[in-house]
Amino acid sequence: MFGDNVDTDVLAPGLYMKGPIAELARHCLEALDPRFAREARPGDMVVAGSNFGMGSSREQAVMALKALGIAAVVAKSFARIFYRNAMNLALPVLVSAEAGAVAAGDRLVVRAGEGVIENLTQRRRLACEPIPPHLLAMIADGGLLPHLAKKLRAAGA
Repeated sequence: MFGDNVDTDVLAPGLYMKGPIAELARHCLEALDPRFAREARPGDMVVAGSNFGMGSSREQAVMALKALGIAAVVAKSFARIFYRNAMNLALPVLVSAEAGAVAAGDRLVVRAGEGVIENLTQRRRLACEPIPPHLLAMIADGGLLPHLAKKLRAAGA
């Protein structure tokens, strides 16, 4: 679990911003955990404290997590711009006051629409703020732009 105030500069270090997203992703969170990007597996979730994604508005912070296959981020709270960027890029972000109860390596199952996180390792249920249906639909469509394109196609535009 990562602590409070994880900055977008740590998620997407400026030194690697001009390169391809795959290179940037290899350095995601390395200032806090040098092994993170190397050991992250598709479907893994990031768990953190308060104010996750604070700092600059760089979308690359979300893109780096997605490039690593991160399925969701669970935190006590999020910086507003990071939260919106995550939703726009189809990365589920879940606000849970109980995020601190998750230990590194715990297996989680998220039911975002219900506001439930099942910690299979601890056999414990944690509450989170449910993601509203319109945002779940946007995530399912692949993010804001694909969602809007789908809506325009449906409207015959």
